[in-house]
Amino acid sequence: MDQLNVKIYADGAKLEDMLAAYKSGFVSGFTTNPSLMKKAGVADYVAFAKKVVEKIPDLPLSFEVFADDFETMEKEAEKIHTFGKNVYIKIPITNTKGESSIPLIEKLQDKGYSLNVTAILTIKQVEETVAALNPDVDNIVSVFAGRIADTGRDPIPYMKQSVDICRTKKGANLLWASSRELFNVYEADRLGVDIITCTPEIISKLKKVGKPLEQVSLDTVKGFNTDIQTLGYTILTDKETSESVSK
Repeated sequence: MDQLNVKIYADGAKLEDMLAAYKSGFVSGFTTNPSLMKKAGVADYVAFAKKVVEKIPDLPLSFEVFADDFETMEKEAEKIHTFGKNVYIKIPITNTKGESSIPLIEKLQDKGYSLNVTAILTIKQVEETVAALNPDVDNIVSVFAGRIADTGRDPIPYMKQSVDICRTKKGANLLWASSRELFNVYEADRLGVDIITCTPEIISKLKKVGKPLEQVSLDTVKGFNTDIQTLGYTILTDKETSESVSK
């Protein structure tokens, strides 16, 4: 793990999980989104965000706008910007009508706001986003590699091109979003990706890095056995078991 250059961000909206990741020392930042907040049962967006900033004041935090029209998005971005100096404003690359967010991104960049441009899946979207960024502002370009893979496409060529594009603009940090497994961390690192987001489940697996495969095999068998004991499954009848023992 010490040899990795890619930064690991925790992805989620459960405060207890975020604080556990914060204390683990494995992560360098945090991202959230509306879907994760819904899943976590967050009832008050602003109160939640301010609580997170209070508890995690020294690492990057990304909070997303909720509106679908750009005028309201801009107002939400203004408010999110006030939450803290370590806050990045997440702006989806389009609204639900497929209208580009680039004009809004440019306006917010002119104001010096750090953005996390999200839901990017195409190279064209990467190019347009990076072109709109202010080189004097630190920003994040989130490419959803996992969702690219979900369509049956190899995400590696997309991420490799995205690395090259982001390197043309100072302050443009490429983020591998929607990771699916721990090995994605090593793939991202190999390609030169700046950041990767990981779920609490993936972050918990970081403790297994370098573990001998023989031990993993034994732990797997022990896990099966524990489940068997808990479920009380049987294949042989008591009579068949006693006959087998007697032989």
